[in-house]
Amino acid sequence: MPFEPVLQEKLSHGVVRQIEGLILRGILRPGERLPSERELSERMDVSRPSLREALADLQDRGLLAARAGAGIFVADVLGSAFSPALVTLFASHDDAVFDYISFRRDMEGLAAERAARLGTDTDLKVIDTIFQKMEAAHQKRNPAEEADLDASFHLSIIEASHNIIMLHMMRSMYDLLREGVFYNRNMMFRQRTTRDALLDQHRQINIGLQARDPAAARAAVEAHLNYVESCLTNQQKADRQEAFALKRFQHELRR
Repeated sequence: MPFEPVLQEKLSHGVVRQIEGLILRGILRPGERLPSERELSERMDVSRPSLREALADLQDRGLLAARAGAGIFVADVLGSAFSPALVTLFASHDDAVFDYISFRRDMEGLAAERAARLGTDTDLKVIDTIFQKMEAAHQKRNPAEEADLDASFHLSIIEASHNIIMLHMMRSMYDLLREGVFYNRNMMFRQRTTRDALLDQHRQINIGLQARDPAAARAAVEAHLNYVESCLTNQQKADRQEAFALKRFQHELRR
């Protein structure tokens, strides 16, 4: 973690500002454990009393949480962007699914464009590493792992866009996607042809980013989400046809 020595201002205030910044920029994530008190005081070059004062302040404000015998963790500062009642509506109405994909297409296209321009070399390396893990999971034919890495890949692009509002908003929305509120990603990774297509789409996104080509990166993200939308549309049609056939069969049995 990129902790730095604290200079000038009251030491505890400097510690607070630095940890606040790490949480704000998404470097410290909800649920992540902070280093030990000794390690933190050494890395930030502050006394333990100053460090304790800062950590207590951050805990009082709900940014950090102490767990007995386990240490100090970043609190769940994200929560959900939506009320439980609205989440239930999302899960039960198809319109929400397609609006969600449309929103992702706009936001992630912009994020990819920004990441290609503004992402650091480290940001792009993280993205590339996740993609390599996706390739490995693909070879192992592990749909669940591929689906999880898919979410991590997209979030790493959003992180590389260096827009803190977009980052926290999209993290909250991806939590709902991981929980299957909008659609079941695992299902999409079970069919071989779909898995192959998805992997190639992520490869094109990665190529555009690594080449630092904003237009190519954005176009690849948009093409990927267009494909996802098409898959879900086809699945809905198939489900309706199956339901109609079943209903017709049941009707024939009753005659």
